[in-house]
Amino acid sequence: MDAAGVTTRTREIGWLVARRLAFAVPVVVVVAVGVFLLAAASPFDPVYQYYGVDVFTATEADLAATRARLGLDDGVFQQLGRWLSGVLTGDLGTSRSFRQPVGRVIAERLPWTLLLVVVGLLVAVVLALVAGTVAAWRQGGAFDRVVTGIGHAMEGIPPFVLALVAIAVFSLGLGWLPVAGLTDAGAPATFDQVARHLVLPALVLGVSQTPWLVLHVRGSLLGALGEDHVSGARARGLPERTVVLRHALPTALLPFVTLLGTRIPELVTGAVLVETVFSWPGLAEAVVTAALAVDFPMLAAISVLATAAVLLGSLLADVAVALADPRVTADG
Repeated sequence: MDAAGVTTRTREIGWLVARRLAFAVPVVVVVAVGVFLLAAASPFDPVYQYYGVDVFTATEADLAATRARLGLDDGVFQQLGRWLSGVLTGDLGTSRSFRQPVGRVIAERLPWTLLLVVVGLLVAVVLALVAGTVAAWRQGGAFDRVVTGIGHAMEGIPPFVLALVAIAVFSLGLGWLPVAGLTDAGAPATFDQVARHLVLPALVLGVSQTPWLVLHVRGSLLGALGEDHVSGARARGLPERTVVLRHALPTALLPFVTLLGTRIPELVTGAVLVETVFSWPGLAEAVVTAALAVDFPMLAAISVLATAAVLLGSLLADVAVALADPRVTADG
């Protein structure tokens, strides 16, 4: 591609990013409004969740004062407006369930969630590429039949079921890995401690996302093996390994990148379930606690963050495909 073509391509991708970002703003606002409306319809009284068991000894005056201090007597749209105005100034509000700023709660827990998601995604990508490539390469063989059968069978298994099975086998049965938590009880968060406790939840999260990816890689690679440029490579006498890995696989990877972007919502949901089962100190516990406590600020912040992650993942996947294949139009 010449310099003019590169400039044009860069401009097209820039417009793609701009359009997606412009679209993301109203989507995020709608999600925040929806969270506030759903929380307002909850039968739980936030002030009771705020006090916990102490609510039985609190006086009506104490409850009324707490409601006024937390702004619970205001209408839902007034609370939403106050939260949105705070977001514009960088203030996400104060979590009623954790009794500390929402930003601090997220800052403490988000790195652990990102660690789990990134490692789990790497596990899923490696397993899918290796198993899918070998299955397509040996189409009809024993490995292909096993991978295809397991892939279809696991598509309907939720991550928490895999997590419980993994705990029963590798923790309770074999005793190889710890059951839950970030470290052993009372141990500092060293690299070795975190790595040992990360293995099982990351594997469960990665394996839970693998069926769709491995079947897609297999199908895409089988299609690529029948294309003209691959047939031409075979006609030139190139080794089959070179034909598959250097000619067919790169073509099959383009739709695979797009699929990764579409799997981000499922990855986020799976991470929440896996964190809950393994007591991983990420955002999942904050989601559950905030939901039970009808914690408007925390629920809205986490929901907006998850929505932004999904939109960003989809955008990055589309940009990666547009950069890798000039034939793909960057029209968003």
